[in-house]
Amino acid sequence: MSKSRVNFDTVRKIGLALPGVEESTAYGSPALKIRGKLLGCVPAHRSAEPGSLVVRLGFDDRAELLAAAPDLYYVTDHYLDYTAVLVRLSRVTPDVLRDLLGTAHKFVTADEARRSTSRHRRKRA
Repeated sequence: MSKSRVNFDTVRKIGLALPGVEESTAYGSPALKIRGKLLGCVPAHRSAEPGSLVVRLGFDDRAELLAAAPDLYYVTDHYLDYTAVLVRLSRVTPDVLRDLLGTAHKFVTADEARRSTSRHRRKRA
C-alpha cells in the first residue's frame, strides 16, 4: 500500500461530515465525539505508535480488521479491553478511513441507543 498523507486534519474533515460528530479532546489529545461519546482520537497512551489514531468499534469488527490488514491496524496491551482499534495514519487511505469512521459512527450511536433504551426501561419500572 502506498504512503498516504492522512493526518488528524483529514480525520477531522471526514468525521465532521457524519451526523452529530463534533470536535473535542480526550486525555488532552484532539478527538471526535458524538454527544460526548468518543468516536476517535489521537492516542494519548505511550504504547501507541506515533502517527496513530484510536477508533471505536466492536471487538468482532476489530478482530476482522486485525486479521485482514495487520500492517494498517493494530492493538497494544493497553487497548485490549477497549472497544477500539489503532490505525497507522501513514498507511490508511481517505476512502478506507471514511469507511472505518462510518463503522465507528454506527457502533457509537448503536451503543448510545442501547443505553438510552435501558435507562428508559428502568425509569418505567
